[in-house]
Amino acid sequence: MAHLSIPTLIAPGIAVLQADNPSEMTLDGTNSYLLFDPKISTLSPGTEVVLIDPGPELEPHLQSLAQFSIRLVLITHRHADHTGGIDFLHRISPTPVRAQSPEFCREAAPLEDQETINCAGVNVKVHFTPGHTSDSVCFTTLGDTPQLFTGDTVLGRGTTILDHPDGTLGDYLASLNRLLNLADMPLHPAHGEQHSTSHQLLRAYLAHRESRLDQVRDALLKLGKAGADVDPTQLLDAVYPDLDPRLVGAASRSLEAQLHYLASNR
Repeated sequence: MAHLSIPTLIAPGIAVLQADNPSEMTLDGTNSYLLFDPKISTLSPGTEVVLIDPGPELEPHLQSLAQFSIRLVLITHRHADHTGGIDFLHRISPTPVRAQSPEFCREAAPLEDQETINCAGVNVKVHFTPGHTSDSVCFTTLGDTPQLFTGDTVLGRGTTILDHPDGTLGDYLASLNRLLNLADMPLHPAHGEQHSTSHQLLRAYLAHRESRLDQVRDALLKLGKAGADVDPTQLLDAVYPDLDPRLVGAASRSLEAQLHYLASNR
């Protein structure tokens, strides 16, 4: 049997296991979160858990997750670095899988906005947060010390892309404000570091988006064009100086989302 990795305990009833899929898009790798009864002091093989995002189809990662008794899998959004491992994991550890999109559900109904899920000694609330993708979902645990799990809606460092046209900036700004309206609480992203609070990071994300919009407006003025008349690649150098060539596609999609937003809000 392959060596099983040990998840890292980050709070009572919460552990994280990072997949070995680092890249310019996934940062250090995809974080899979294991939620369990916070009254249990240690996470041992066989402990009942709720899993947020199985991650990519990497057998060592999935086998390591399957050493626990997974009672439910929750999916934050459709991208393969979060959903690729669903079917392999479902074969070795059959359990219901729930996502906003029926495509990624297995033996269970799609998630509903604002529903509360009770499983494995954990209470989890669902928050639809479109923007990164149309099916993006965040989760909060309920109890004395609520915790926020943001998928790719908010990353541990840097900023997320908007997968336009599926994800839109209007939706994204509304989702950030929706999360800001929740209580300030520890924030756990799908990529990057953990944060002890959420509001500071959410405000920084909103300020960053406003700054980017100002940059796009300035670039359009210099080109003498309206947002609907410009190819996003014409704005890359002005808005994303010194861009890593590997991120050109992602930056172009984010620019498309910004141009669409400006054209829709003239």
